[in-house]
Amino acid sequence: MLIFKSTFQAFKYMTYSDRLKRWAVVRLLAKMRRVTVARFVKESDADGFAHALRRLEPQATFIVVFDPRSGQQHEGDRY
Repeated sequence: MLIFKSTFQAFKYMTYSDRLKRWAVVRLLAKMRRVTVARFVKESDADGFAHALRRLEPQATFIVVFDPRSGQQHEGDRY
């Protein structure tokens, strides 16, 4: 895992397509853990996907978040 000194420096190393996918659908797990399920360019696409996941897995908790640092792998994310 790469550790960047600043957000600007991290932004510099992201690909163009990674910079576009700012909206993430995240599944919340026990003990404050989370898993990023998917990333989207548009918020409405992320909302629709989260809605479908909630219908398929009603016992799970899915949320849509804006990730200004998208493209960096966060601890707990699955890619």
